[in-house]
Amino acid sequence: MEFKNKTAFITGAAKGQGRAVALAFAKQGANILAFDLASKITYPSYNNSSSSELFDLKKEIEEAGAKCEIYAGDIRSEADVQAAAQLAIDAFQSIDILFNNAGICAYGYAHELSEQEWDAMLDINLKGSWLAAKHCLPQMRNQRSGVIINNSSTGGMRGMNRLSHYAASKWALVGLTKSLAIENASFGIRVVSLHPTGVNTPMNDGLAMMEGSTPLEIAERSAGNLLPVPWIESQDVADSVLFIASDKARYITGSQFVLDAGLLTR
Repeated sequence: MEFKNKTAFITGAAKGQGRAVALAFAKQGANILAFDLASKITYPSYNNSSSSELFDLKKEIEEAGAKCEIYAGDIRSEADVQAAAQLAIDAFQSIDILFNNAGICAYGYAHELSEQEWDAMLDINLKGSWLAAKHCLPQMRNQRSGVIINNSSTGGMRGMNRLSHYAASKWALVGLTKSLAIENASFGIRVVSLHPTGVNTPMNDGLAMMEGSTPLEIAERSAGNLLPVPWIESQDVADSVLFIASDKARYITGSQFVLDAGLLTR
């Protein structure tokens, strides 16, 4: 159990990719700080995670024999993020892994987006990742070790139709990743961006509802993977995150880990 007694701070943890990653770390003995809004937001209009899902995650982690603290907060709020980081330190005395997963996605032509829609996308997907890194890094620097994994997307490596604000936020995570890697290498801290193709999560249900489509149709239309799959699963993301955070990847930093089923080869 390589992660036994280490602490993983996971944002957007209550469902989807974040939940899978939290459970995967817990099964490897890690302590979990699960951060999630756990309530509905105005944009996008589809349902986000709920407080009951966040509490259910805590229960499942503890039933697996690991320790878990939960924090229901807004990733856009520095006060919330700072309080969650302090909770992790107080409870577990370390922050060893940060998985910046909290994010949203919604369609819209660039010239039709409102300023509020643009700001929401950038604030959640980009500013939130910076805030989490900002408040986890002092502890990691004190430890002289740590791994930050920023969950970007294949949309962070190409342009996307009707997703300019989403792509902009995910491309920006690459610049954040590389800069943080440079700033913190001397402290033994690694920083990597993860770039999955479409992932089979509840977000797809919400996007499909907004589009009057089905999740599978959304995946097949937007992905075009080289391998014959419309999407990958949250467990695929979890397996990749565990590898990146492990000593097997000890010399991987400042780079982009692509989990795309061959999409970007096309």
